[in-house]
Amino acid sequence: MKSTNEYLIPFVGLKLGKHQFEFKINKKFFDEFSFDEFESCDITVNVVLEKKTTMLEISFKHSGTVNVPCDLTGEPFDLPIKGKIKLVVQFGDTFNNDNDELLILPHGEHQIDLSQYIYEMIVLSIPQKRIHPGVKDGTLQSEALKKLNELQVKEVKEVKKEDDIDPRWDELKKLLTDK
Repeated sequence: MKSTNEYLIPFVGLKLGKHQFEFKINKKFFDEFSFDEFESCDITVNVVLEKKTTMLEISFKHSGTVNVPCDLTGEPFDLPIKGKIKLVVQFGDTFNNDNDELLILPHGEHQIDLSQYIYEMIVLSIPQKRIHPGVKDGTLQSEALKKLNELQVKEVKEVKKEDDIDPRWDELKKLLTDK
């Protein structure tokens, strides 16, 4: 991933206190990370950076939609997503991002790149199982669903055939109960 200037925030020139930033995220952003789990997206990310004397506190919040294929039918649909994370930035001798909620920047740094944190926050907010809302409420009409319903009806008929018992067995069962 190459660093883009759009997500770099120079915090040296900022006054102490809260500062708000807003980013519009689209498919091009995820192409930079070689992430191709969905066709398109429309996500708004709000970032509140609170500058304190010895550290920075950054709150990320996002909401929007991603266009993903349904896991059951393969039909694409817009899946609403939202999420939030917090990040504390402290200053030390060396760069360290081992902790998810704590970032240590070298003392000489004057800006922070938020793109990796935005990427991770959005990707982690997408559920693993993606089901079209039309499948849940029964309004979706697709070829895959028609085929699944046909197979289900066929299976139910086969089970009913197995349930039909030969009447000769009933006569034999009566013998067992007559004892």
